[in-house]
Amino acid sequence: MAAMKPRTGDGPIEVAKEGRVIAMRIPAEGGGRLVIEMNAAEAAELLEALTGVVNPA
Repeated sequence: MAAMKPRTGDGPIEVAKEGRVIAMRIPAEGGGRLVIEMNAAEAAELLEALTGVVNPA
């Protein structure tokens, strides 16, 4: 039987290139992780949107 890992939302946001996609894993409230897969163009759009919010002009 496979080892059971606790499903906690603790930990950092992880981003990794996996083949053709970029996978972002975000800790979720209540445990587990939200996994979002995107291509390079979508990642660039996300970067632009987040930069506008984090560093407003």
